[in-house]
Amino acid sequence: MTANDFRKIALALPETEEHSHMDHPDFRVAGKIFATLGYPDKTRAMVKLSPEDQHYFSKDHPDVFIPVKGTWGKRGATSVHLKAAKKETLAKAIQAAWRNTAPKGVVNHTRMA
Repeated sequence: MTANDFRKIALALPETEEHSHMDHPDFRVAGKIFATLGYPDKTRAMVKLSPEDQHYFSKDHPDVFIPVKGTWGKRGATSVHLKAAKKETLAKAIQAAWRNTAPKGVVNHTRMA
C-alpha cells in the first residue's frame, strides 16, 4: 500500500476531512483524529483503534500493525507499515478507527463494505 492508497480509503468514509497535525496529514471525523500519515516517517501511518482491535490486528498481522510506544499505544494508537499492508486488511483497520471515533449517529447510518 502507498500513502495515497491510505488517503483514498480514509477519505471514502462518511464525513471524513483531511487536515494537518504536527506537519503530517491527519484524517478526522467530527473534528477528531482517527488516522494519520507520515509519522514517524513516510513509510508509516497510524490508526486509532480500540485496545481490543489493536490486539487482534497486531496479533494477526505483526508485520503491518505495531502498538505505538507509551500511553498513546496503550490507548489504541497503532503504527501501520504501509508497504507490508494488504488493501483489505488496511481498509478494515481504517474503518475500525473511524467507527471508534465517529459520532454514534453517523456510525449507525453507515454501511461498511
